[in-house]
Amino acid sequence: MSTAPQITLRPMTEDEFTSWHERIGVGYAAAIGPARALTPEQALEQSHKEMRQLLPDGLATEGHLLWSACAADGTLVGDLWIHARKPVPFIYDIEVREDQRGHGYGRAIMLAGEEECRQRGFDRLDLNVFGYNTTAISLYDSLGYVVISQQMRKEL
Repeated sequence: MSTAPQITLRPMTEDEFTSWHERIGVGYAAAIGPARALTPEQALEQSHKEMRQLLPDGLATEGHLLWSACAADGTLVGDLWIHARKPVPFIYDIEVREDQRGHGYGRAIMLAGEEECRQRGFDRLDLNVFGYNTTAISLYDSLGYVVISQQMRKEL
């Protein structure tokens, strides 16, 4: 296992939030469409609906931590969204910018998010990952995350 690069988490700016919100909405739609047997249009509509429910006040939604991750030189390398809910916070999204992938930033962002949760008094952290996302699953496994629930499907 390699050492994660140094990153800093800082609150997203309004401009970053606007861009991120659109990106995550499209990305989430692409994930839930096949998982829920939705058309692309239905998936995008559902994605936007869920995002409005989760973040009714946008960037200012209470209890939601929305960070931009920056490399040591200040380059924006990714984003992290954690709902700091009790008793267990939940990672809704981690993203490494496409041009920054393969450099260990995903691991660094996850470790920084874990530390932020520890500092807030939490001792656990949950997340969900779609079964096709083998890269993310491998990262989470290597960080010590364990499966606590599993949904399966068979195409007939």
